[in-house]
Amino acid sequence: MSRLNDGRRAVLKGGALVLGFSLLPAARAEFNAMGVPPVADPRLAGSLQRTPFLDAWIRVAPDGRVTVCSGKVELGTGVRTALVQIALEQLELAPGEIRFVGGDTGLAPNEGFTAGSHTIADSGTALLHASAQVAALLRHGAARQWKLDDAQVALRRGRVVAADGRSMHYGEALRGLDRAGLHRMAKTASPLRDPARYRLIGKPVARLDIPAKVTGGAAYVQDMRLSGMLHARVVRPPRPGARLVHADLASVAALPGVRKVHRDGSYLAVLADDERRAITAMNALALNARWEGGAPLPTPETIHATLEGLPAQDIVVLERGRIGRPRGPVVEQRFTKQYVLHGSIGPSCAVAQLEDGVLTVWTHTQGVYPLRAALAELSGMPLEKVRCIHTEGSGCYGQNGADDVAADAALLACAVPGKPVRVQLMRDQENLWEPFAPAMVTTVRASLDARGRIDQWDYALWSGSHNERPGNAGKLVPAWLLARPIRPTPSLPMPQPEGGGDRNALPLYEIPNARVVNHFLPVTPLRTSAMRSLGAHLNIATIDSTVDQLAALAGADPVRFRLDHLENQPRARAVIARAAAMFGWRPQATPARHHGRGFGFGQYKNLMAFVAIAVEIAYDPDRRSMRILRVACAADCGQVVNPDGARNQLEGAIIQSASWTLREQLRFGVDGVTSIDWSSYPILRFSSVPERIEVDLIDQPGAPFLGVAEAAQGPMAAALVNALAQATGVRRHALPLLG
Repeated sequence: MSRLNDGRRAVLKGGALVLGFSLLPAARAEFNAMGVPPVADPRLAGSLQRTPFLDAWIRVAPDGRVTVCSGKVELGTGVRTALVQIALEQLELAPGEIRFVGGDTGLAPNEGFTAGSHTIADSGTALLHASAQVAALLRHGAARQWKLDDAQVALRRGRVVAADGRSMHYGEALRGLDRAGLHRMAKTASPLRDPARYRLIGKPVARLDIPAKVTGGAAYVQDMRLSGMLHARVVRPPRPGARLVHADLASVAALPGVRKVHRDGSYLAVLADDERRAITAMNALALNARWEGGAPLPTPETIHATLEGLPAQDIVVLERGRIGRPRGPVVEQRFTKQYVLHGSIGPSCAVAQLEDGVLTVWTHTQGVYPLRAALAELSGMPLEKVRCIHTEGSGCYGQNGADDVAADAALLACAVPGKPVRVQLMRDQENLWEPFAPAMVTTVRASLDARGRIDQWDYALWSGSHNERPGNAGKLVPAWLLARPIRPTPSLPMPQPEGGGDRNALPLYEIPNARVVNHFLPVTPLRTSAMRSLGAHLNIATIDSTVDQLAALAGADPVRFRLDHLENQPRARAVIARAAAMFGWRPQATPARHHGRGFGFGQYKNLMAFVAIAVEIAYDPDRRSMRILRVACAADCGQVVNPDGARNQLEGAIIQSASWTLREQLRFGVDGVTSIDWSSYPILRFSSVPERIEVDLIDQPGAPFLGVAEAAQGPMAAALVNALAQATGVRRHALPLLG
């Protein structure tokens, strides 16, 4: 077996760690939009509210070894390292002295999806408090055995020590507790360390997931190799809705190395003894398969009019004051965004095995528990007989093909019991069948009062679903193709304050009269789901573009105008002021010809990290190209856990948002999607990344953790829109701006 999962298997061999901590309403409990079970105690911190027992998070073996568990998973953002830092801080351990388990339905708590910048805010907060309470219990257990007061003992590098030099490891310390050990409810108050004494939180710590990735080690689910494993490839229809009418299975089954050709309705796959032979058989099967039907698509030129004409669920998400006849200058505009591809570096992959009546799936899903429920429904197996183990994949940034290929692996493993089955999608399959980031439309009509302040704000948006993640098997592509297909549950809007298409549609600026309406579209022409930042990317771009134009009408500097409309929000004002100072922003400064400066600001979901960004660009009108000369970014994400990790996330988001905002758009037409590879999908090249990025973190020691991974997407888009308008004298409203 691949050493990728040796650690997980080693944990399992101990047996004692497999605790049945489904101590809340069980099995098919109602999940919320993030896939998590109901709150058990709202007074607790972070995800402890839903999984309140300490041993669901921290476990100490009899020999003193510590295991830390989280329901959140590593998606390439460095959160595994940050979560470990948090636990090590309270438990007085050093890097390398704990085992970490993330995203395993057999071992880890149910924290729903790793999404929406919730990991450090929810799981990190839970681990901060759980580890502090466990540390207190360890001190208490040792003190009881020595007949000392708890204050007379301390933790040091995995041992409890007394002033007279006596010591015992953590496993021995637990013997001084009652029979419950760590299997007890968390308390509402925790003995947290003073932030001034932090050794690891707030310090850069080398990422735990990097060594294997840079040395060619087994780092991804794509690298897994199990004994006796079969390689499988699927054959998808040429377009959604197409039906298989004929396939010559026998000729493909006779090819060298082919172990099975599997058909169930319109679901087709081949299994072979090596990957090359599986691909050869897949190509042969794809050539002889005949399909009919499938729904035509609109064109990119008509998609936004199509969206505005579809049946919508109209949701008023903000109604404040009164929208009436404007009393001053008005800005009115309409923004659009095309569908965007996740474009994961590696096509999605999963491995599954049905053995002794248990279906185990190794998967890069963002939600092992919701996926487990979907796979149980898909396979017809009892929920408790399905186990999902997160194994990192090469890329996601939202719901790509990872869940679909996990369903492929589960179905095919059930077809060959006892055999591990590895399924990897081809690049064109990944691109054609993943759920895309939705195309969107936003409109705004805003006006000033006689004092030059924003008086009215009337905003609307049209968007399909940003959350079609599994939980229901019908959310998975293979379920649609079976002889007895499983229908997806209806698409539902994600409620505020987080929202979906309307994420960050509520302006943070102080405006007396405001209305925001979300025209949620339950059915749209293309399959869509989560992409990093959801609707915040376009909403913040629209809002801060409008704010820039209102500032111009008021004769005010755009940075000063923002500050004047955030008078009661000191943290928002601080990041704006810091970004402007870093950039050297000067009111009324005139840039060089064809150069532009732009500013953007947002607080992700109006709940999480504050980010302000200033950019300078140079536009070449002959080539219709742009150079991003410099980016200055200031961020406040509360208590910073790993500053290097936070900066990496902000820098990556700045580059990714630049790619979306300037270049990226799915290519499609009436005959289907045509962005089948990297040459047919426009994306920012290395030569076009910002020439200089500066990131400054405003640390808030002891303050709550605020998610930062998705917070720069909107502000960067807004800054680019505003900079390009200044450089060209024309404000563009269709994203991508250079498409």
